[in-house]
Amino acid sequence: MFGGLHAAPVVAQNGPLRLELTKGMIEPMPFAVPGFVAENGAAGEYANNIARVIASDLAGTGLFREIPASAHIGRVDSFDAPVAYADWKAINAQALVTGAVSASGDRIVVKFRLFDIYSGQQMGEGLQFAGTTQSWRRMAHKVADAVYSRITGEGGYFDSRVVFVSESGPKNERAKRLAVMDYDGANVQYLTDSRSLVLAPRFSPTGDRILYTSYQSGFPKIYLMDVASVQARALGDQPGTMTFAPRFAPDGRTVVFSLEQGGNSDLYTVDTASGALGRLTNAPSIETAPDYSPDGTQIVFESDRSGTQQIYVMAAGGGEPRRISNGPGRYSTPVWSPRGDLIAFTKQHQGRFHIGVMRVDGSDEELLTSSFLDEGPTWSPNGRVIMFARETAGAAGQSSLYSVDISGRNLRPVEVSGAASDPSWSPLLP
Repeated sequence: MFGGLHAAPVVAQNGPLRLELTKGMIEPMPFAVPGFVAENGAAGEYANNIARVIASDLAGTGLFREIPASAHIGRVDSFDAPVAYADWKAINAQALVTGAVSASGDRIVVKFRLFDIYSGQQMGEGLQFAGTTQSWRRMAHKVADAVYSRITGEGGYFDSRVVFVSESGPKNERAKRLAVMDYDGANVQYLTDSRSLVLAPRFSPTGDRILYTSYQSGFPKIYLMDVASVQARALGDQPGTMTFAPRFAPDGRTVVFSLEQGGNSDLYTVDTASGALGRLTNAPSIETAPDYSPDGTQIVFESDRSGTQQIYVMAAGGGEPRRISNGPGRYSTPVWSPRGDLIAFTKQHQGRFHIGVMRVDGSDEELLTSSFLDEGPTWSPNGRVIMFARETAGAAGQSSLYSVDISGRNLRPVEVSGAASDPSWSPLLP
């Protein structure tokens, strides 16, 4: 489904350009991405498109500002030509990305270099990516990831996918089906039809499987889907119960979920290979929305055991949980950052919904958004960006996907056709 790629170095040299990411205001770094050089006739249709996707990826972070081609003085007609640093310095570019594309049959090769204009040096090794012509967008995302990483010192997140619920029809009779797309909303593919209500899809740690809840049987049940074959099977199915809100453990083998029986919901685990069940909680309250810490030693979840929805953390094997949410309002859908240092959540307070983050001990709570209905955060692979669903008010209201930086900056819609909800970000693709 994703297309194979391999990378190889081209040339090396180091430069000092660095964008420090802090909680304060960041002045976006000016950069230029001239159209890539088409090294043969077949590459012409890809060269400029790849450069445009790279520029869009970088500018979309809010950390970089593209200098438009109309302002360029310098030209890049050959990948190996010396860089005219003075021409790029004259338009205040700090970083320059150059590249070239060659194509033959259904194969394409993309190579790039990154330059620090003010030091007059190339930053790191040039790289080339080879793959199928169908994977040209992936190669553009990989170039953008490499550029982002070299300038910020953080891992990238552009070469990733998002599974979500695609919605259609009136609000009181909405049809829902699973879909997967590139992180920026391109290349949407549908994984299920709309005959059964589906909810809360979640990627596996390796991105090759998806957990979700379906009402195919008339009651909520967990299903496990193989992304490549789009084949699904029920998981943790117990007669007389309803199962929902599944999440993978970091090992990819264990799944934690909510099981409702006799009006009470508790947390359970299931082994995806053997089907063996384990019980984690046994309380009269509602326990749901569990998520593992990146090291697999703890689980964060929501519970109303204190009378309202709050966030708790407990050992992965069960035991006495500790409450970490302490502000006013109700907290739900906690999700652990891939970095392990923050937990994102949905908060409802004074008639508004918010996406927020807090440290794993509940300190330093910060609300990043506020609207009629924001819910269901999911983390980018590098823990820098959160995607979530936002629904507008009224009978004609519909849900859309948005993203926001963990600093609260750069709130922006994800451009996907139609209504969408329940996003889950994949890891970086292999």
